[in-house]
Amino acid sequence: MISPASYVVHASDLVSITAGNSLCKYADDTYVIIPASNHLSRSAELDNIQTWANHNNLHLNRAKCVEIVFSQTRRRRPIDPPPPLPDITRVSTIKILGVTITNKLSVSDHISSVIRSCAQSLHALRTLRHQGMDQELLQTVYRAVIIAKLMYASSAWWGFTTAADRQRLESFLRRARRSGLYHTDRPTVAQLAEDADDTLFSSVTRSSNHLLHVLLPEHTNHPYHLRSRTHSFKLSAQHDNRNFIDRMLFRQAHSVSV
Repeated sequence: MISPASYVVHASDLVSITAGNSLCKYADDTYVIIPASNHLSRSAELDNIQTWANHNNLHLNRAKCVEIVFSQTRRRRPIDPPPPLPDITRVSTIKILGVTITNKLSVSDHISSVIRSCAQSLHALRTLRHQGMDQELLQTVYRAVIIAKLMYASSAWWGFTTAADRQRLESFLRRARRSGLYHTDRPTVAQLAEDADDTLFSSVTRSSNHLLHVLLPEHTNHPYHLRSRTHSFKLSAQHDNRNFIDRMLFRQAHSVSV
């Protein structure tokens, strides 16, 4: 076994072999993203990873590899997924860096999982209260542990939540308010998600070295004197509000710079 840092160095030369495919790596997690038009390249990409692993004295455990096929739920005609790969399990739900997502791009399972995990952590807070911990300290622990877990990576999944998902999150927070663990003047889940979006978008736009900076569109270049905005990036005619970059570009476009 090698450490995640060592793996990052070792995997720097591991790239996809088919144009249009993407190979995303984070620590020791590797994801091969293949569009439908390249579905015939799946075996070749796996063989390439296998060859790379053998060359670097590593072992590719295919039993731990899974495949998920994403599809649009609003398509009029159902799609026929490609046949499963040998020795690779096809799943309908996958956890990517701590965020659970389904093959229909739903995060309802993630919401259920994180609420269940946070509810279990409440037992520790009740124990601290029983031991006489001050109410203000309990609220601090709640924000540091429960809120941090509840809103982990919210910028990635918030756009995919449904009204029912958001209601479940808000209900969980209301119970904490009633029990005195979360002060009534503290932000709602929606406000917390918006604050997290603003913080991340500010980091992305200000630093050209940020990982997400390459996803930003070009700056506008026109002679018109229009209303001031918080950014000068071009806006596309169509946008997907589920996508973090699109969501922030259009939301920030309506915020006047003072």
